[in-house]
Amino acid sequence: MNSLIARRIAPVVARRSAATPVLLLEGPRGVGKSTLLSGLAESSHVPVIDLDREDYRQIAVNSPAAVVAEAPPVVIDEYQRVPALLDAIKARLNRETRAGMFLLAGSASFDSLPRGTQALTGRVQRVPVMPLTQTEIDGTANNLLERAFEGDVAHTVRLVSTTRVEYAERVMRGGMPLALAHEAEADRARWFEAHVRQSIERDAGELRRIGRRSDLGAVLTRTVGQTASVLNVAKVASDVSPSWGTTSAYIELLESLFLVARLPAWGVTLLPRSVEAPKIHVVDSGIGAHLLRLSAAKLSRLDPSAMTEFGHLLESFVVQELIRQSTWMDAPVTAGYWRTRDNVEVDLVLERHDGAVVAVEVKAGDHVQKGQVAPLRALRDRLGASFAAGLILYTGAAGYEVDDRIHVLPIERLWT
Repeated sequence: MNSLIARRIAPVVARRSAATPVLLLEGPRGVGKSTLLSGLAESSHVPVIDLDREDYRQIAVNSPAAVVAEAPPVVIDEYQRVPALLDAIKARLNRETRAGMFLLAGSASFDSLPRGTQALTGRVQRVPVMPLTQTEIDGTANNLLERAFEGDVAHTVRLVSTTRVEYAERVMRGGMPLALAHEAEADRARWFEAHVRQSIERDAGELRRIGRRSDLGAVLTRTVGQTASVLNVAKVASDVSPSWGTTSAYIELLESLFLVARLPAWGVTLLPRSVEAPKIHVVDSGIGAHLLRLSAAKLSRLDPSAMTEFGHLLESFVVQELIRQSTWMDAPVTAGYWRTRDNVEVDLVLERHDGAVVAVEVKAGDHVQKGQVAPLRALRDRLGASFAAGLILYTGAAGYEVDDRIHVLPIERLWT
């Protein structure tokens, strides 16, 4: 696997860093934030202040004002390791504010740092840098999502060639660059194990005091077990033993480390009888498969529990692929899912700032039944003209328009 994969987010970062006083790149460890920072720092002929390094960290702890007083852009990696820097940045911005002053990157969510949230509210623009998408991995310039927002979903008579086994391989491989460097499944498993261990044993402890790390690890595994489902904190708590409050706090901590992510309910204020509870998704499907102990061997045996888990993980894989692709678009896009109290559900709803909506259903099967079109049809009929396109993404081979603005597409169309 080529380690120098071009990131589609790179030009977005370059443009936005020149247009805002503070740009913050945030996402899991090992996804390429440091590489993006290094490129921008090199082009500006400034150093990267990497707070994972002990020497830089001690300087930042002892002299935060001196660190932020450097000539802009001031480029700081893993900024969350010295939160006092945020107060120093605020103090400098109070004296002078112009675009392109600070470029930060962190492996913990900005929301997990209360002081930072207060200090830089309104002055920082956040850009998510997440695991690689399949179109980046394959080096294809896929633009299906942009075209879908314009109502332009093309079909060809060519049948795709990706098999269910190949889809499973992509899901279990995930998109973490350092894991992709390992061709063998066993080697990737060791990398996933080390990554999860570091997140639990070091990174989590730097953000919050933890009673027993084994409980946090168990909460992670049980939460990933709910991927692509409505989050049930009580069920996780009953499986693990900590109180509901502790379990809820642990899940928030795991979100701060970008291991899992909530997908909020969409349409709550727009459409009546919509459910408000969020769904939970694992951020990287490779890590999810590792924690769920999914393997190619289990899937090849058609193990029933493994097949069920794979179906949920496939939904998370597709949802995260599309959300990441939406971050490259010029127009802001919000993501959610729609579910009514009558259990009519659409797996993903992407809404552009002008109100245009692309809705997505994910199916693990290789055929789409008539009844499986109903949720997208219901949403289309309620939204009218703002419904740009509905996509049913499945493991079958053919692509076609099944109803007005509703298309059945092979999942492969997200990267081919």
